[in-house]
Amino acid sequence: MRIARFTTGEDPMYGIVQEKDGQEMVYGITGDPLYTEIRPTGTIVPLEDVRLLAPVIPRSKVVCVGRNYAAHAAELGNEVPEQPLLFLKPNTAVIGPGDPIVLPSYSQEVSLEAELAVVIKRMAKDVEPEQASDVILGYTCANDLTARDAQREEDQWFRAKAFDTSCPIGPWIETDLGSSAASIGSSVDGEVAQAGSTADMVRTVSELIAEISRVVTLLPGDIILTGTPAGVRSVEAGSTIDVTIEGIGTLSNPVVRR
Repeated sequence: MRIARFTTGEDPMYGIVQEKDGQEMVYGITGDPLYTEIRPTGTIVPLEDVRLLAPVIPRSKVVCVGRNYAAHAAELGNEVPEQPLLFLKPNTAVIGPGDPIVLPSYSQEVSLEAELAVVIKRMAKDVEPEQASDVILGYTCANDLTARDAQREEDQWFRAKAFDTSCPIGPWIETDLGSSAASIGSSVDGEVAQAGSTADMVRTVSELIAEISRVVTLLPGDIILTGTPAGVRSVEAGSTIDVTIEGIGTLSNPVVRR
């Protein structure tokens, strides 16, 4: 099931994206998939007639995992850490499909990072790996934009990773995804940058949820970014970044500089 958050010019609402007679349609629902019961409204709108929004705006946190693909760690001259390298993005970093990525004024080297994002559906603490699937609502595409020059200059990654618009997600939440071996990639203006597979993760989604929930309590709507494959590259204002994950779809965002 594909759960979208969208607008037709009025208040944001949720819907289920399904194909009907060869056309993608959005079936409106009431309620919130994370917090309340959902029911169909009877509204059916062609997907092309809606504006997709970030499928979830976390009330709490975005937890990110660094160097979870060995080839990506190597391309930046790093070793794979013995424990997951964890850091946070604020919810103000989150934007949706089509929203502009605004390059921060203090950086001249912002890189894309295509990532599989996991959306948490209920409170979770000290989860065992074999129980991790019980706390997952679904998956979506994400782009962990990184100010690479700021990252090199500072031990803390706050300026490098937490700036506004640094976490595009979308286009929707896919609840039925075999996340262990999905192709994942990115492109800039149609030119391929990354081409990998989630099978290359050093630690699986279940292992990451277990480790993260040992450190912090996961809450409904929290997002976990699971790392990026090799091929990261800098992006410039005026370009468009596409992140594509097999079984989910494509997240596309333009890049601007103020």
